[in-house]
Amino acid sequence: MVKIQKGFTLIELMIVIAIIGILAAVAVPQYGQYTKRAKFAEVVTLTAAAKTAVSLCFQEINVITDCDGGSNGIPPNIIAANAIGALRTLGTVDGVITATGEAEVDSRQYILTPAVTGSAATGDRNLAWTISGSCLAANYCKD
Repeated sequence: MVKIQKGFTLIELMIVIAIIGILAAVAVPQYGQYTKRAKFAEVVTLTAAAKTAVSLCFQEINVITDCDGGSNGIPPNIIAANAIGALRTLGTVDGVITATGEAEVDSRQYILTPAVTGSAATGDRNLAWTISGSCLAANYCKD
């Protein structure tokens, strides 16, 4: 008579557990990075209103250095006591917008710096934005 196998051997079960362990060791750190990038996206999104306000300020007064938080239509600076979600602080000084995330996103900074392009003589002056800050090195934001 031929015996029919009715289960898995111990070695087969150990191999499966080892494979699951290897996959978990790779997936868990990647998931942590993914969640931090997703939370930092909130910080980037909350700078959009300040960016629009700086652009409007520049259109109206033609001087970027007078576009500060709380003046000329720019929203007031957000401090840690009034933090929103993953955003700890948001400030605008001379048109430069600096946002700092909470500890849950490693307190990374997202900085938007405007540069005036075009010529006043032809009336086609615009702002070109440059992204910098510690969020770039951590790959939380894109340049």
